[in-house]
Amino acid sequence: MNNPFETLIIPGGILLLGFLSALLLPAPSFGIELAKQLQESLHLMDVNQLYTIVFSLWFLLLGAIEFFVVRFLWRRRSR
Repeated sequence: MNNPFETLIIPGGILLLGFLSALLLPAPSFGIELAKQLQESLHLMDVNQLYTIVFSLWFLLLGAIEFFVVRFLWRRRSR
């Protein structure tokens, strides 16, 4: 019998894996000139806001990739 919370537990666990990967894998880093240029073009207050956005997107990207990889492997295993 399936757990009724399985639809929440599995993506939550995969996002946790993405969080761990985000801690272990190096996030993109910009040079100071490129960071200032991006800050001005995105109309941000300072470079900290830029890196907050970059790290958030990095975390979400890794979580999404791991979700689809784990889902693909899970579906292949259950055949």
